Amino acid sequence: MCGIVGYVGNKQVVPLIIDGLRKLEYRGYDSAGIAVVDDAKHLEMRRAEGKLRNLEECIRLSPLDGNYGIGHTRWATHGRPTEENAHPHRDQSGRVVVVHNGIIENYLQLKERLTAEGSEFKTETDTEVVAHLVGHYLNDGAENLEQAVRKAVKELRGIFALSIISADEPDTIVAVREGAPVVVGLGDGEFFVASDVPPILQHTRDVFYLGEKEIAVLTKDSVRVTDFDGNVVEPKQQRITWDAIAAEKGGFKHFLLKEIYEQPRAVRDSILGRVSLDTGKVYLDAMNIGEDEFSGITSIKIAACGTSWHAALAGKYMLEELARVPVEVDYASEFRYRNPVLDENTLMIVISQSGETADTIAAMREARNAGCKVLAVCNVLGSMIQREADGTILTHAGPEISVASTKAFTTQMIALYLFSIYLGTLRGKLNEEQAKYHAQQLTDLPSKIERILNDADTIEELSREFFRVQDFLYLGRGINFPVALEGALKLKEISYIHAEGYPAGEMKHGPNALIDEKLPVVIINTKEEGNQASELRYEKTHSNIVEVKSRDGIILSVLTEGDAMSAKVSNHVIEIPETSDLLAPILSIVPLQLLAYYIAVRRGCDVDQPRNLAKSVTVE
Repeated sequence: MCGIVGYVGNKQVVPLIIDGLRKLEYRGYDSAGIAVVDDAKHLEMRRAEGKLRNLEECIRLSPLDGNYGIGHTRWATHGRPTEENAHPHRDQSGRVVVVHNGIIENYLQLKERLTAEGSEFKTETDTEVVAHLVGHYLNDGAENLEQAVRKAVKELRGIFALSIISADEPDTIVAVREGAPVVVGLGDGEFFVASDVPPILQHTRDVFYLGEKEIAVLTKDSVRVTDFDGNVVEPKQQRITWDAIAAEKGGFKHFLLKEIYEQPRAVRDSILGRVSLDTGKVYLDAMNIGEDEFSGITSIKIAACGTSWHAALAGKYMLEELARVPVEVDYASEFRYRNPVLDENTLMIVISQSGETADTIAAMREARNAGCKVLAVCNVLGSMIQREADGTILTHAGPEISVASTKAFTTQMIALYLFSIYLGTLRGKLNEEQAKYHAQQLTDLPSKIERILNDADTIEELSREFFRVQDFLYLGRGINFPVALEGALKLKEISYIHAEGYPAGEMKHGPNALIDEKLPVVIINTKEEGNQASELRYEKTHSNIVEVKSRDGIILSVLTEGDAMSAKVSNHVIEIPETSDLLAPILSIVPLQLLAYYIAVRRGCDVDQPRNLAKSVTVE
């Protein structure tokens, strides 16, 4: 989820772009860069690893100026977060420059073809391929930059927003959208392009958003929009009424709510290019663990903290069901202090949003010292955990600003599900038809999450019932138990209400004593029709609902759509679309995130920065 800014007009271009990147740094902050062109058609670039201040210092030491240009702040997906891999990227001639947000799925095939034709690549990124491809078409007779871009984008597969300039085409920016957002700002003799509204807002409030498969050509005098085939498109102009702070949050009141709503996109990005619907085959890059090594493992240990630990618990069910290998889940903070049994046939999986969690790093090193191969599930390319692991599954959630994790949790479960299919197929525990079924269920998830989010008003209304209570109990059985734990954690983190997650089958062993007419009990009881184990679990959990009802507890049930039986004995019901049993937690947690958010807002809590908590726990 990178940030793009472009400008053509009469203002000083460098300060304007740098200021715009500062407003987009929430979209990525592992490197940044800028490219500008002056009257003499001289193109200059500056790039720097790390946060935007490093680029600003680079420009202070080596100033540059121009009439138009583009800038980028990066959240790395392909290639380490280094100066070399920072955007913008050039073509072979050095005259065409590209910035990019998204993923080019077929970049390796294009790179091989262009290399065979004489291109020399200098980076590990997928973006450099776009620059070379546009340059190729300019050299191959394209009339202008727009035509070359139009030819190039028809060869690209994936999700991408592009802004492209050429030193040989004065005062022109070509912007492209395929999946990733692009907003164009309309000024008086000046035009802007960006990934989001904040960089544009102080200059103009008149904007339009590019549609899918559309290209905008910006000059000092005009903006023209066409589709990929060259047909003219009339964009729908709108006026932004948000203030600057609201614009940075995309119109949402808090970053937490914005990140909850980003989950369909984050899930899509985490799946994209990794699974084939035709064969069910899962493709995992960034792996220095061979198939023979994966085939030889006899057990899996998973270490994580907080929300990531809950994802790990869900992953245990996925791995044991699909790959038929025993899995043990540890709190990373406890792992080193119990002398765990480890050997070279144990696979260690570590999970961390930031990749810098001190306890998780320590657990990883303990496992490596014992001869284990280590697989990391992480959201930050170039983090300590990612660098030290033998293999990594990046979650592609994009930056999380709010302390309470939401999209990182759902994408961690996506990563574990992908790995479960991969390992199950490799070990001969899943046949092709089974793998294809799981791949299809996975691909259907983003639209199902969107359906839940479209009903957020119902959940907000529910928050009126509960925001004054002092205690909550969350119950789940089997793979729904981690959802109960995570739902309770979200509520206590941001609303400061005491909440406890518990296995539904353990009610008789103590928690029944808590139930009275004042206690809300959230029960997750989803099912997959035709799945015998799922239906059995459902029936047992239904009995727990009846048990709570008999003791006058206030029941809020999370149920699969169409479930009349458990709905009948519940005080309140939240429905989720049906999915495979192992993926249900990804859908179930979304309404519980929303419930925690709306309750916390009604209580007047700081939902983005809860008291006593930090985003990354980098000390023990």
